[in-house]
Amino acid sequence: MPKPEQPAHTGSGPLFERRYWVDVQHPRQPAEELLRYIECHLPDFSPDLLADFEKSKGAHDCLAVGDEYNIKILGPWNGDVRVTEVGADFFELATLESHPEAGRIRFSLRPHATLPATMRFEIHSWARSRDGLVAFTYDTLGLGRRVQQQTWETFCQRVADYCGGLQLVPVQVETIKQDETPVTNA
Repeated sequence: MPKPEQPAHTGSGPLFERRYWVDVQHPRQPAEELLRYIECHLPDFSPDLLADFEKSKGAHDCLAVGDEYNIKILGPWNGDVRVTEVGADFFELATLESHPEAGRIRFSLRPHATLPATMRFEIHSWARSRDGLVAFTYDTLGLGRRVQQQTWETFCQRVADYCGGLQLVPVQVETIKQDETPVTNA
C-alpha cells in the first residue's frame, strides 16, 4: 500500500513559500531537452552529503508520475516524495507521510519572461513543518532550513553549470512566511 501524501494543510506552524532560481543566457540546449535530462538524472544535481535522492518506486530511467524517491537528508531529516505532475516545462513532487515537511515542490525550466535567449531554472516550494518538533528545530533553531537552502542552491548551481551559457547572477533565494492558518489547496 502506498504511503499517503502529506499536504501542507496537515502540517504545523507557518506556511513557507520558497523560491530558488538561476538565469542562464545562451544555454547549450533548448529548455525542454535540459529539463528532460534533469528528470533522468535527478540525483546528480543534488549534493549527496546534504540530500541524497534514491528512487524507491518506479522505472530506473526518467521520472514519471507515481514514482517515489527516498531522500536521505543530513541529520534526522530523511523523507519520501512522490512525483505528482510532469509537464513540458516542470515536474512536481509531494511530500509523503513521515517527511519532515508537509507540502509540495515544483522544478521548472522556462524561457525568461523578459530576456531573450535566456532561461530560468526555478525550484518553488509550498510547505510547513510536519509537526511541532520539526517546526521548532527547523524554523526556530534554523537547523533544517540551512541544510535545505544549501541543497536547493547547489541544485540550481549544478543545473546552471550543466546548461552551459552565461549565468547572469548567483542563485537567488526568496522566502515568504505566511501565518499558521491552514491552507487546504497546498
